[in-house]
Amino acid sequence: MEIRQLKYFIEVAKQEHISLAAENLNIAQSAVSRQIGNLEAELGVQLLEREGRNIRITHIGRLFAEQALIAIKAIDNAKQLIDEYVNPEQGTIRIGFPSSLASNTLPTILSAFKKEHPDTHFHLRQGSYSFLTEGVKKREIDLAFIGPVPTHDPDVQSDIFFVERFVALLPKTHPLSNQKSVSLYQLAKETFVLFPTGFVLRKIVEDACIQVGFHPTILCEGEDLDAIKGLVSAGIGITLLPELFLNENLPSNTVKVSIHDPDVRRTVGVITPKHRDLSPSEKLFYEFVKKYFSMFSSNESMFSNNELIGYK
Repeated sequence: MEIRQLKYFIEVAKQEHISLAAENLNIAQSAVSRQIGNLEAELGVQLLEREGRNIRITHIGRLFAEQALIAIKAIDNAKQLIDEYVNPEQGTIRIGFPSSLASNTLPTILSAFKKEHPDTHFHLRQGSYSFLTEGVKKREIDLAFIGPVPTHDPDVQSDIFFVERFVALLPKTHPLSNQKSVSLYQLAKETFVLFPTGFVLRKIVEDACIQVGFHPTILCEGEDLDAIKGLVSAGIGITLLPELFLNENLPSNTVKVSIHDPDVRRTVGVITPKHRDLSPSEKLFYEFVKKYFSMFSSNESMFSNNELIGYK
């Protein structure tokens, strides 16, 4: 059994079409068919059912494809590990991150790291809270920046780097727009623009509203941050967002107002897998990030030291 046979079959199972798989693999269709035929002969089972020009993956074929994918990932991880032990500076690090850290924090950290380690490569994946945590657990992501940081998950190691406050984003025409700070209860009768159910930022806002005695009236939902800010700018509603979202990207016709009751916050940090050691390249970056934030001795809001993320 050859690695290329497994890769060919995984691609065919994914596409359910030999010609498409061959095109993606950049090889001849006949070569794909021949290698899968050899694989079936060696295994003694039929992985594909051929119906004219069409194919269908058999039940055992799907099970085999799932396990073959795990095997290929393990081989790729092993090869990467060897390469990094030979030269950690030239490894590839798979980093996950949420949209809230995409505009400034993550680019600033990566830029600082690359100045010291210019030959290290990154594979970046943006995703939701659950995507990041599951990606680390499944070894699809080496480490992930995340907020809030999970502290009771038995499968991830958590490091908290700073605490970030939420602020209210209001239209400039709002009666409270000239206030330095407001109580969240003062916004109880407003209509809110929030992320959809299942997004951790929405849950933080809903929990804070419930804490002071009301359920927010949600007029609009949006997965896109710019859309949410745009709706507030248009006067459709108000929202609560981490202050990092707004430090350099405050939409026109809006103002941000601090919230003093309750003090709505989230932790921000990084998660790594708990049940495996980091590779040399991953450890190099992990230790760099810890050192990067260690100059700030407490978990107070990062905004008391704006140079932390490059803000002036």
